[in-house]
Amino acid sequence: MTKSKIGTVEAIMLVLTIIVTHTISSLPREILVSVKSASIINLIFVSILAIMFSYLIVKLLENFPGSDIIDISEYLGGKAFKTIVGTIFIIFFLVSSSILLRNFCESLKIIYFPMTNIVFILALFILAICTVNRLDFNASLKTNLLIVPLVLVSMVFLFFANMNKFVPERIFPIFGDGLFNTFVLGLGNLASFGGIAFLYFLPPYLKQPEKMKKIAVLSIGISAVYLILCVATLLFMFSFFIDTNEITPLYNATRYIEFGNFFQRLESVFLLTWILVFACYISIVVKFAMSIFKKLTNIETKKPLIDIFGILVLGISLIPKNYAISDKFETNIYPYLVLGIVFFLGISILLLATLMKKRQKHS
Repeated sequence: MTKSKIGTVEAIMLVLTIIVTHTISSLPREILVSVKSASIINLIFVSILAIMFSYLIVKLLENFPGSDIIDISEYLGGKAFKTIVGTIFIIFFLVSSSILLRNFCESLKIIYFPMTNIVFILALFILAICTVNRLDFNASLKTNLLIVPLVLVSMVFLFFANMNKFVPERIFPIFGDGLFNTFVLGLGNLASFGGIAFLYFLPPYLKQPEKMKKIAVLSIGISAVYLILCVATLLFMFSFFIDTNEITPLYNATRYIEFGNFFQRLESVFLLTWILVFACYISIVVKFAMSIFKKLTNIETKKPLIDIFGILVLGISLIPKNYAISDKFETNIYPYLVLGIVFFLGISILLLATLMKKRQKHS
């Protein structure tokens, strides 16, 4: 993987993958639950903050050309600290992606395969992940380069195709339950931009490292527009989504699309693109987790790890006894992991390492 270099557009789609996949699951519903009719204003607010944070990360990474967060951790605290940070990111990537996969597979089971054991649905994804991970790193990214834009375009289509069913008055009151809830308590929705995590690992793999700022700003900017469209679609269409635990709420919106008698029941097309982007997301996350593990252990090849990490994803995804438990993790625990690991831990390491480097220069 270290010999693989990726282009600017591929890197942007890489960051977008996490946001897109979480949006397909329960993320829009949770944003609506937390800030209600102020969802759009809240998303604009946290999007600006996310762009500022991503820009800060890039500026700090510039002090360590060609290094990722693992290399910088070793510089800051030695091999022991490097191992701790690397292990935290591996656990974060594997656990969050595994539980998200479980939630999505539960949705597939409920919608199309009610009589199928969840293990078989999960196993098909694991088989696809292990197969893709045996290919070159760029091969999976090129697939992602095709699938993610398709999902983005489909969401734009979903928004405009349902406009005739919108009730704009649902945006009132504009500030929902008040300014404090929208702009202070609503800061938790910053966790929607979990894709920022990939920015910490991109520098060694970019063909043009000087374009990191462009990658960060564009990826978060596009993510913001995408999230706003998703949440606006649900807000204007379904007032009951604020108080319900609907599974995959965006799927319900797809069922309302009609263009005459011929173009009906398009939800299957949307679901197909979502399945593909989920497979891309899990395979990329596993690749990065294996890359971190390889860096921590100095093993020469990642091939022996492919099946091991695939089994780990399957095992973790089977830990929750039912959908309610896995959904609770995604809605109540995952946001705090993003805020704690991606924003607090990552930025703290970069800031401390930068200060340490400046002190060494002046000493």
